Amino acid sequence: MRLKFLEHLLFLLFTTITIQDNIACSGYKITVGNKTILGSNEDAWRTSPHIWFEKGKGAGQYGAAFTGSRYDGENGYAPQSGMNEMGLAFERLASYHPKQVPLAGRKTITNPTQYLKNILHICKSVEEVKNYISSFDHSYFIEDVFLYVDQSGQYLVVEPYTLTLGNQPSYVISNFCPSITSEQQASKLDRYQNGVAFLQQKMDTSLQFCTALSDTMHVRRKKIGDGTLLSSIWDLSNGTVNLYFYHDYTTTVHLNLSDELKKGDHSMAIETLFPHNSEFEKLKTYKTPKNSFIIGVLIVYSGGFFLLTSFFFLIQHIRNKGRKKYANIQLLLFPLGLILSYYMYVLSGSINVFYFPSPYVDPTNVFVSLTSYMPFLILLLILPFSVLNYRLIQYNHWGLGARVIFTLNNFTYIILAGLFAYWRFYDVFSESLSG
Repeated sequence: MRLKFLEHLLFLLFTTITIQDNIACSGYKITVGNKTILGSNEDAWRTSPHIWFEKGKGAGQYGAAFTGSRYDGENGYAPQSGMNEMGLAFERLASYHPKQVPLAGRKTITNPTQYLKNILHICKSVEEVKNYISSFDHSYFIEDVFLYVDQSGQYLVVEPYTLTLGNQPSYVISNFCPSITSEQQASKLDRYQNGVAFLQQKMDTSLQFCTALSDTMHVRRKKIGDGTLLSSIWDLSNGTVNLYFYHDYTTTVHLNLSDELKKGDHSMAIETLFPHNSEFEKLKTYKTPKNSFIIGVLIVYSGGFFLLTSFFFLIQHIRNKGRKKYANIQLLLFPLGLILSYYMYVLSGSINVFYFPSPYVDPTNVFVSLTSYMPFLILLLILPFSVLNYRLIQYNHWGLGARVIFTLNNFTYIILAGLFAYWRFYDVFSESLSG
């Protein structure tokens, strides 16, 4: 009973997180008559979505198409969704499941990218997928849930510790594990709720209907327009896929799996298949410590600098026994430097802080949430500290070393304030004024 309560509690926490997650996704499957569709929305901040085609490499192997945006070195891109020649398709979604004892007596997954590709290369139905996956410790994917669908309309939900077959005409999924999630809990995710509501009105497998459904479930965040990177609508009966780039559902690219496999193994950057997308350009040019070496170095430098100077000013205060002019400022710089050092650590960690509304709220860490107010503190300190800096230099109140370090501190504050403005950390200020 206590374990079940804990699972529900953790899920409620996770649904709050995954609404802000960089790989939050959604999907659906629809079967009407002899036609089955799998729709997949990949929501990510990566700027390199690809679709690629791989022929079967040996006897009994099937050719397949895959989409993905995360480069995995010599393995190529990690599959996010895909379909093979036999009309077996899948998609991958971020999810939460509490860790349990690993599945005993199973083979170990050592290369997840190749493992996922192999499933489409050697399986033709969800029954075969279930048998194949059952031989592996699939709890390796503790943060993922998978949906496999075949031409018959039967589907398989792959969770870290559970494999569930289903055969309902329609099925909607987002960032949760169905075996531990009630419908009420799942409905807290807007994209899931929107998909379910849409399918309650009507069910169809036409491209127009599925495009509208994918559109209904897509994400477009307010800050810089980021969200659904790629929507793919896989027609399992006809062996085709329609792609929609960066939540623009007015233009599609239609590809036939059989025709593409005749060209041999090849890969295409999704961006090159579509007209210029101004919102995607904003994403590509938006710089953070994760995609800019210079900014990354600056944040790390600032964190180390604030840490060292905080102790420097504490030692200065102790050595001078507080008798120096503005000695209270030296004492203030000690906790301020520690807090700013921690904030630089936060900025070099989770990427979410750069994309979501400010002040950023981390539901798992109150300290991270509190540091989101540091940009406002720095903005408030720049003017009085600049005036103080001028007086210290003019009247030689502190030693040369202390004056130089304090000047560098202020210079760093100004640079950071500029970055904070660029990252729109002050948006809440402007919104309150306009409101």
